[in-house]
Formats: sequence, C-alpha cells, structure tokens
Amino acid sequence: MEKDAKIYIAGHRGLVGSALERVLREQGFENLVGRTHAEMDLTDQKAVNAFFESERPDYVFLAAARVGGIRANSTFPAEFIYSNLQIQNNVIEACHRFGARKLLFLGSSCIYPKFAQQPMDESQLLSGKLEPTNQPYAVAKIAGIIMCQSYNRQYGTNFVSVMPTNLYGPNDNYHPDNSHVIPGLIRRFHDARVNEDPEVVVWGTGKPLREFLYSDDLARASIFLMQQYDVSDDPEGGQMVNIGSGIEVSIRELAETVQSVVGYAGTLRFDFTKPDGTPRKLLDVSKLHSMGWKHSVELREGLELAYADFLKHHAHQPGSRSAR
Repeated sequence: MEKDAKIYIAGHRGLVGSALERVLREQGFENLVGRTHAEMDLTDQKAVNAFFESERPDYVFLAAARVGGIRANSTFPAEFIYSNLQIQNNVIEACHRFGARKLLFLGSSCIYPKFAQQPMDESQLLSGKLEPTNQPYAVAKIAGIIMCQSYNRQYGTNFVSVMPTNLYGPNDNYHPDNSHVIPGLIRRFHDARVNEDPEVVVWGTGKPLREFLYSDDLARASIFLMQQYDVSDDPEGGQMVNIGSGIEVSIRELAETVQSVVGYAGTLRFDFTKPDGTPRKLLDVSKLHSMGWKHSVELREGLELAYADFLKHHAHQPGSRSAR
C-alpha cells in the first residue's frame, strides 16, 4: 500500500477497526476514510454503493460485523446471520463494482468445525459440523469467504480472507450480556472488586482451551497481509490465512489471570450447569509464520493494556452479575 492510498476501514469504531486505524496511522498512512453506523448503514446496499462511488477507496478492510458471545448468539441468531450477510454482500460487491484494488475480509475462527483437528489449518473449512451455539454467525462468515473466492475466480479480484482467533483490546464490547469472554471477565471481576462481592461465577467448567490475540497484533498482521499477500500466489490455498498467537490457555487459567490483573481478592467459582461451547479452538498459524509475521503482545501484557483501557473508558458503565 502506498502511504497516500485511500484506505476505507468498514467498522472503524469497533475493536478491530479502531486497532486498524490506530496502527495504520502509526505506520504513516493518513488518507483513511470511515463512516459511523449513523452516517452509513452497511446493510443498506444503496447507501454503500453511493459511498463507494463517491470515495473510490483503493484498499478496503472489512472489519464491520455484528458480534457477541454465547448468550448473544443464542438469543439473536436471526439478527446475526441477516446483518452479517447483508454487510458482507454489500461491501464485497461494491469493492468489485467500483474498482477497489484490494479487499481484506475479516472472518472468524468459528468457521471451523466444532471437532476440527487441532490446531486448525485453513484446509479444514467445511470439513465437518459447526458449533451450534454460534452457527448463524459462522455460516455468514463462511459465505463471505466463499464470496471473496468466487469474485477472485470470476473477476480476477484480489480479495483476501483472514481468520482471526479470539480477540481483545481497546474499544472492546463490555456489555454485561453480549460480550465475549475476556471483556466479560474484566467487567465481572472489576464490578465484584468495586462492590466487594465475595464470589464471581463464570459459566462452564473452565476446561475448554482458547487462543487469544491482542487487537493491535491483529491489525499489524492484517496490514502485513494487505501489503505482502496476493491471492494469485496461492491459487490452491483457499485464498485465506489464519491469524493468531498459536498459544492456547484454559478458560480457568484465563479467568485466574484476569482476576489477578484486576486485583479481585474474592472467590472464583465455575457454574457447571452452563454451556462450555467448543472444547478446544487453536489455529494453525504456520502459513502466516512462514511469511515472516508473528505476534508481539503476550497475554498477560495484553490483559493489563485492556484493563487500563477499560478503566479509562468503560468502568463507569453499568455492570452485571454474570460473566460469559
């Protein structure tokens, strides 16, 4: 990417989009464009086409999505599949129609089968049944991957799909009911510390293994791939790349680390009657490593950075009595 190229970040206010904007500016890219949801509804095809026709971005990072944890996915399955399909369809088609030079579509590790071979490499897409608790979201993301591949094949576009592992960092969603595991734990332990609650209850057994990546590391990897990776160089590789740390931790270990970072001195208890979700999710990141990129922020450091951001921007928001 040239330093003066026009770059559109779809979803620039979210966890991933804000990290992309922050890191791009750190690297000297200043010609960035973005629209809030109030300024442009990405599920509105007419509005999206009007934006692309007016702005004509050279490079597009598609980081906009409706996201949430187990409870949100279970409660709003129709909204998750509809919104994400609409956003993807509109932005991907507009990139082709209005001549974007390159698109980077951000998927999710939940696209892989529930019982996929671990660690999960890119070839395991569509090789088995999905985790039921987030199937609508996963199906939408799979459709986005296939759509990018189809446009590449039919139109010769350069649309890259990346599969991030579980993410956390500044501008995360700390909603008491709809957040992912790390922001949910940060919110729960912080509120318990402030309220002097004697116990924090976390869903599940604590046994599932998860991989986490700090959001700025995802941004750095995405920018690296936008600059270094061309789909024409990987015709048989599915034109998709996993992005992760390659390191896994149990939910129990994660909760204990968050408890330590927050400074909560009470009791941690796991509610075995609640669902665990997928038992293990570790990405095979050897493809990305072979290109010369590795993460730089380790989990403890990232959690400390995330909690500092929470204290600065989110601690005043209402809390909850349950972590997901």
